[in-house]
Amino acid sequence: MAVISARKRIWGWMMFDWASQPYNTLLLTFIFGPYFAEIVIARQMSEGIPLEIARAQAQAWWGYGLTTAGVLIALLAPALGAIADSTGRRMPWIWVFSLAYVTGAFGLWYSDPGGFSIVSILFFFGLGLIGMEFATIFTNAMLPDLGAYDEIGAISGSGWAWGYVGGVLALALMLLFFAENAQGVTFVGIDPVLGLDPSSREGTRSVGPFTALWYVLFMIPFFLWVKEPRADIRPGLPIAQGLAGLWRTLRSLPKNVSMSAYLGSSMFYRDALNGMYTFGGIYALGMLGWTVVDIGIFGIMAAITGALFAWIGGKADRRFGPKPVILTCILVLIAVAMVIITVTQTSVLGLDVSPGSALPDITFYICGGLIGAAGGALQSASRTMMVRQANRERMTESFGLYALAGKATTFLAPMAIAITTDLTGSQRLGITPLIVLFTLGLILLVWVKPDGENAPQCSVPAQP
Repeated sequence: MAVISARKRIWGWMMFDWASQPYNTLLLTFIFGPYFAEIVIARQMSEGIPLEIARAQAQAWWGYGLTTAGVLIALLAPALGAIADSTGRRMPWIWVFSLAYVTGAFGLWYSDPGGFSIVSILFFFGLGLIGMEFATIFTNAMLPDLGAYDEIGAISGSGWAWGYVGGVLALALMLLFFAENAQGVTFVGIDPVLGLDPSSREGTRSVGPFTALWYVLFMIPFFLWVKEPRADIRPGLPIAQGLAGLWRTLRSLPKNVSMSAYLGSSMFYRDALNGMYTFGGIYALGMLGWTVVDIGIFGIMAAITGALFAWIGGKADRRFGPKPVILTCILVLIAVAMVIITVTQTSVLGLDVSPGSALPDITFYICGGLIGAAGGALQSASRTMMVRQANRERMTESFGLYALAGKATTFLAPMAIAITTDLTGSQRLGITPLIVLFTLGLILLVWVKPDGENAPQCSVPAQP
C-alpha cells in the first residue's frame, strides 16, 4: 500500500469540513430553515392564524425540533467518545454517522408545501444533524495527530476556512440553479434545473438531496487519505472500559479547573452562536420580509467573511494562542446581538427610518458579515483550545465532552428563544437570550488557562 504523506492526510482531514459544512450553511441556516418557516407560516395563516402569531409559531416549532436533537447529542456524545477511545477506532463511527447524515438530509425532499408533516420533517432534519455532530466529534479528535503542538491552530483554522469555502460554493449553486423565489425562478431568473417544478417548491426542497450527494462525493478523499492504525479489540470489554474511563474523567473534572471552566464557557457561547446561525435567516424572513433567495445571498456574504476570518484567526491562534481569539470574537458577537434586536423594517438602533429605507437591510447585512467573521474564527479557535485542555490519550472522549458542553445547553438557546417568542409574540424580543449566553461564556473564560493544566502533548508527525 502506498504511503500517504502528512500533507495529503491533512488535506483529507480538512475535506470533512468541506463535505459537512453545507448541512449548516444550506439546511440549518440559509435555505431549508427559512423555507421551513415560510411553509409553516403559510399553513398557519391558511387556518386563520394572524401573521405575527404564525411567524412566532414557526420559529417555536424550529426551536423545539433543534432542542430534541440537541438533548440526544448531549446524552450520547461523551459515552460514544469514551468507547471509541477504548477501542482505538474512530473511522467505523464516522461511517455510521455519515450514513445518518446522508439519510436525514435526503429525507428533507419530502417537505412538499401541500402535504408535508412537520413532525416527520423535523425527524429527518434531526437525524441528519445528529449524524453531522457525531461525525464531527470523531474527526475533531484526529486533530492533535496532524501536526506539532504550535501548528494545530493554523491547521484547524485552515480546515474551518476550507469548510466555509465549500459552504459558499454549495450555497451559490443552490441559488443559481435550484432555489426559486416567489416568482418561481432562481437568482439568475431561470426555472430550477433538472425539470424541478417550482409550483411545488421542488427547487428549494432539493437542497436536502443536494446536501446529501455533496457529502457523499467530497468525503471520498477523507476516507482514502485519513487512516488510523489497527487496534487490538477484546470482545465485550471496550464498552465497559470506555464507560469506566468516562466516569473517571467526569470525577476528575472538579480538580481540572481550567478544563471545567472552558467546557462551561464554550457551552454557553457556542450555544449562543448556534442560536444566531439557526434563527438569523428566520428572523430576517419575519422581521425584514426577506425571501429565501435574499437570505441565501446574505448567507454567501457571511460565509465568505467566515472563511476569511477563520483562516486569519488560525494565524492569530498560532501566534497568540486560542484564548485571545475567543475573547475578541465573543465581544464582537455580543455587540452584534445588541444591534440586531434594534433592526426592524421601520427602525435601526432605536431610531425610526423612512418607509422603504434600505438602512435596515444594509445593517442586517453588515451584522451578518460580522457574525460570519467572528463565528468562523471562534469555532476554529475553540477546537484548538479543546486540544490544549484535553488528555491526548482520551482525546475522542474529551471531544465527546466538548460536544456535551456544546449540546448540554444546545436546547437552551432554541428553547429560550422559542419560549420567549411564544410568551411575547415577538420575534425581535425572542432572540434577547443570546446576549445573556454570550456574557456567561465570557465570564467563565477568566478561569481558563491558555495551555490547560497539562504540558504540551501533541505529537509531531513524520515529514513526507
